[in-house]
Amino acid sequence: MPIPPEVETSTKTDDRANDDYLNEIPDETEMSIFDHLEELRWRIFYSLIAVGVGIIGCFIFVEPIVEVLKVPAQGVKFLQLSPGEYFFVSIKVAGYSGLLVGSPFIVYQILLFILPGLTRRERRLLVPVMVGSTILFGVGLVFAYFALVPAALDFFINYGKDTVEQMWSIDKYFRFVLLLLFSTALAFQIPIIQVLLGLLGIASSGTMLSGWRYVIFGAVVLGAVLTPSTDPLTQSLLASAVLSLYFGGIGVVKLLGR
Repeated sequence: MPIPPEVETSTKTDDRANDDYLNEIPDETEMSIFDHLEELRWRIFYSLIAVGVGIIGCFIFVEPIVEVLKVPAQGVKFLQLSPGEYFFVSIKVAGYSGLLVGSPFIVYQILLFILPGLTRRERRLLVPVMVGSTILFGVGLVFAYFALVPAALDFFINYGKDTVEQMWSIDKYFRFVLLLLFSTALAFQIPIIQVLLGLLGIASSGTMLSGWRYVIFGAVVLGAVLTPSTDPLTQSLLASAVLSLYFGGIGVVKLLGR
């Protein structure tokens, strides 16, 4: 049964009105470039305070954090090779931990800064993207702690166990662990980037899939660059995770109709 012209026209008008409504910026206010810079300055200031408080709090409880990070070392003895080395390691661990603890507040300040300039349509995407990014960051940390770090350390421990006694510099150990943890967590943001590219119309799921050869090569390179160790097992684990995330991101973009 054909749709009456007046009904079709009404439907198109409603769709157009809905699109106009979603593309509006609610409570839009005019701000000069100096007002934006001033607000950005305060948002950064508040974020730095939050991170500073987080670092101080983590430094107070740094010993339990250090003990947790030492677990993958499988009982290897650590050496302090210079005066104050463990003290500076404690500051480094507290710094990374404080940044992690303060990151929700940093995200909140970012939201407050960009929210006034977003349309209703963009605001609908903001919360799912932020939540997904936070979850993937946490999953990346867990994956690195329980899979990548033990695999890398097990490789090195077993490789030289019949030749050398395992005693490691505590500074180099924590540099290794912290770098691997955070680089892996950042690599887990790949699906979020893909979803944003798809929703903004910059790249479709078909475009992402068509470059799979380059993606595989890039994942191998990324695995080699992001892992501070040189063992092939750790690099392969991270490269496999990156590929899984990338193709999973393509699936999500496809489900979104992009």
